[in-house]
Amino acid sequence: MALENHITKAVNVLRSRICDPKFIFSNDSPDSNYSKLKFMISSSVTEACNNSILLLGPRGSGKNAVLELVIQDLLQQYPDSISVIRLNGLLHSDDISAFKEMARQLCMEHQLLFSKAASFDDNSQFMVAMLKECGLAHKTVIFVLDEFDLFAKGKQRLLYSLLDAMQSITSQAVVLGISCRLDADQLLEKRVRSRFSHRKLLFLPPSMEDSQSLLVRMLTLPIDSSFPHDYAVEFNKNVRNIIEDRRFKETLNKYLNIDSSVKDLLRFLFCAVSHMDLQTGFLSRENFEVAFSSIQRHPKLEFLRNCSELELYILVCMKSLELKEQSLCNFNSVMKEYKSVHDSFQTSRNACLRAFEHLIHRELICFTDNRGQSLSVEFRPVKLLISPAELHQGIGANNSCPPKLKRFMDREGII
Repeated sequence: MALENHITKAVNVLRSRICDPKFIFSNDSPDSNYSKLKFMISSSVTEACNNSILLLGPRGSGKNAVLELVIQDLLQQYPDSISVIRLNGLLHSDDISAFKEMARQLCMEHQLLFSKAASFDDNSQFMVAMLKECGLAHKTVIFVLDEFDLFAKGKQRLLYSLLDAMQSITSQAVVLGISCRLDADQLLEKRVRSRFSHRKLLFLPPSMEDSQSLLVRMLTLPIDSSFPHDYAVEFNKNVRNIIEDRRFKETLNKYLNIDSSVKDLLRFLFCAVSHMDLQTGFLSRENFEVAFSSIQRHPKLEFLRNCSELELYILVCMKSLELKEQSLCNFNSVMKEYKSVHDSFQTSRNACLRAFEHLIHRELICFTDNRGQSLSVEFRPVKLLISPAELHQGIGANNSCPPKLKRFMDREGII
């Protein structure tokens, strides 16, 4: 009973780590983006200077997570010296709505009355005045501009007004732009670029070595009184053996080739930990292989799983014609094959045509070329976009597949 409790506790510890951004990104190494960003913002707060920084990297690489950790730490360290204003390019890409939202948040932050009727110029002047007041009060305003590249479209009045106001010696602010476009700074106009600090932090997907070290850190249990010493030592030894295993490295490499971001790697880890055997209390290589197969998307198999009986017959007939090396395959030839397979053929031609067009729409089959677009659908040559293995696997998972169709596939050698 005590061992079961320790096993359950181990699973909960690993899950909580995977879901905790602080454990993942809070790295005190001076080379980490967390340490660099914290130093740049904290120096702006303590030295009362202005700064502008871009956080660049693909989606899921941890830009927002690291920024939120840094802001939380600084708000605890300097609770009365920081206010945070957040804008998102997907919501506030036009200058009018951006200035209005900025004014609203500044009013909330400093307990002022916000006017919905204020014009663009009024909100712009209010922003400049607030930056001066905050500077005189030794309070730093942090502007977080998510989807920064969307603010760089159009006349860029928001960026120009914000960066120009920061040129004043009385203002005290930090502008943080977040973008998945690595050339975001090149989108800026000359007048805006001249006022930008050109400080950039690059967030890259983890390499194979980084991923392995992250796995060791995430999956290693603490050797203290939390767990029985022998169990923790054996658990950690088992984790290291798995990570050093050649076949595990192949599975991890395949996953990284599909989803290389930190976010997706953590999802992969969570799924593997969730499949841990609670009887033995240890992770195994099979847990990671099951996690890989369960989170790997197979859209074609998903479509096959939901196909109707008629659509399955059409696909199998097309595959049968392929095996017979019939050079031309169109709707009419498929229907001829269908009638030979289905003795009690009573389905209307219109229903078959609708099912045929639905398979084209789902991209399980397609036209062989774009010529003959003036022809009717029945006469245009088509081809299958799924392999025999995918067809066999998808039909096996389809609950509406009749036994007769499976027998026909076995007889024709469609495997």
